[in-house]
Amino acid sequence: MGSQEVLGQAARLASSGLLLQVLSARRAPTCTAAGIRGMAAFGPLRACPRANPVPRWTPQWSGGARSETVAAVKGTPGPEMGACALESTLEPPLGKGSAFLTGATKKGGVIVLSSSPPCGHGHTSAYSHKGPYWFLPFIYRLTLLYSTTLFLAREAFRRACLSGSTQRDWSQTLNLLWLTAPLGVLWSLFLGWVWLQLLEVPDPNVAPHYAAGVVLFGLSAVVELLGEPFWFLAQAHMFVKLKVIAESLSIILKSVLTVFLVLWLPHWGLYIFSLAQLFYTTVLVLCYVIYFTKLLGSPESTKLQTLPVSRITDLLPNITRNGAFINWKEAKLTWSFFKQSFLKQILTEGERYVMTFLNVLNFGDQGVYDIVNNLGSLVARLIFQPIEESFYVFFAKVLEREKDATLQKQEDVAVAAAVLESLLKLALLSGLTITVFGFAYSQLALDIYGGAMLSSGSGPVLLRSYCLYVLLLAINGVTECFTFAAMSKEEVDRYNFVMLALSSSFLVLSYLLTRWCGSVGFILANCFNMGIRITQSLFFIHRYYQRSPHRPLAGLRLSPVLLGAFALSGGVTAVSEVFLCCEQGWPARLAHIALGAFCLGATLGTAFLTETKLVHFLRTQLGVPRRTDKTT
Repeated sequence: MGSQEVLGQAARLASSGLLLQVLSARRAPTCTAAGIRGMAAFGPLRACPRANPVPRWTPQWSGGARSETVAAVKGTPGPEMGACALESTLEPPLGKGSAFLTGATKKGGVIVLSSSPPCGHGHTSAYSHKGPYWFLPFIYRLTLLYSTTLFLAREAFRRACLSGSTQRDWSQTLNLLWLTAPLGVLWSLFLGWVWLQLLEVPDPNVAPHYAAGVVLFGLSAVVELLGEPFWFLAQAHMFVKLKVIAESLSIILKSVLTVFLVLWLPHWGLYIFSLAQLFYTTVLVLCYVIYFTKLLGSPESTKLQTLPVSRITDLLPNITRNGAFINWKEAKLTWSFFKQSFLKQILTEGERYVMTFLNVLNFGDQGVYDIVNNLGSLVARLIFQPIEESFYVFFAKVLEREKDATLQKQEDVAVAAAVLESLLKLALLSGLTITVFGFAYSQLALDIYGGAMLSSGSGPVLLRSYCLYVLLLAINGVTECFTFAAMSKEEVDRYNFVMLALSSSFLVLSYLLTRWCGSVGFILANCFNMGIRITQSLFFIHRYYQRSPHRPLAGLRLSPVLLGAFALSGGVTAVSEVFLCCEQGWPARLAHIALGAFCLGATLGTAFLTETKLVHFLRTQLGVPRRTDKTT
């Protein structure tokens, strides 16, 4: 992966951070122990005491839907009632804990009090103040719809088409890729129906325009699939700069539009994020289309003679010279990858499906989990995912699927082994660094990012657990990108059976662990899932190189000196957290940060001195490897 790819990912995350900063600035009034402000419906507003303020009234929850948080108080209101901000200890339908009654409406002989749960729980009602993260649970669900549609419609096509050599009929490959668009329409219609008819739909007062959001997120997935042939052409010919610019520009413009709509049209609700998502995919596709239109229409394209098409119309679906619309060998490989990608999607997004379909967490806990998940996955999205995507293309072009390692060009096999060893070492060191230092700095990071709402609850435990998960995620990304690039069609089919069993066990384990230990159970289940997948990939890599002199799995071994440096740094920073973080004020926090920086520098220095082979790799081959394609 080149530096341009890293900068593109950084721009994406920076723009998302800008969005959260703006949304956080719109923070609602803070809840206090005495109660919160309500709507003055019947007189001057005052705070009610915590214990039953009007003993002769019997509060009862009304409304059958889970998403309603409304209390009806039967009886005649006494003069001491007024219009108070009553704090109730009833158990609301959305989750356990006290609920703050924030408004009152007189309907006949019944006083209906609108309510919102306590600070940090994330539930809101029609009249409650919405906190800075009110939208997260619903965006979480809509994003799941979008990512599921894209994954099921295109992942198998990408893997199958990128695996072929340059000696192919490109028209047939492009025709195959165009099938992702109608497939995406079918998936978006089906999943949209599931999201609106089978899943619980939130109260329109809580999440305005949710149904329109489902439609727009599904439409944005279809729009993005229309650019799939252009993306494939750029990826197959290593147009890294185009990918970086297109994705960065789309993300930045999406974030700017979202910020503008949030500031000027906040009543649009989920329309804001849905329209921004549709705008993002439209800009992304237009970037690819405009680039190739200009490139193929310029005189330089005839001089390069590297692209398999000479004009923009060659990218459109057409019947090839031999009368075949698609390459059936690629189509069969696509079907094998589709079965695998379907199971992989369950393993990748399994906790979201359990969370969405089984309601094991309320909306508030889902919001906290999503915040921690996004923070914990920053490094994975910034570094590990681009590495996996780029080096999958590299391994697929250097190695031949249907041949044993001993029957291929030994120079290519040796290069692939050396790159794999260095990538494994890099993933292991990066993951260990995040795990060791993330344990001692999770609470501080959450406190700086979201205040006491995140750092005083389950957030630190979630983020520490996620740091361990990132270590497994890094290793799995490298091992699987090699495994999927080197597997034959028969091996892919056999691996699908393993994925099927693993998917079923993962879903069951997620449900049980979440019931047992809350949202951290999702991360523990993911760690189990990644551990099994890593084991499967390691067995394949060991068998692949068993009869060759190369041993790429040596990249998972670290020197004892470096391991000692990690252990010492972990112990020192853990003790530092106890005494310096996070209630001792900013001077103590800065001392904690300085001590961590010193330990990090010492650890990286030890790695620089002991892992000389990795240092050489980083200096010479960190950019996307430029290897000539294999000959067939």
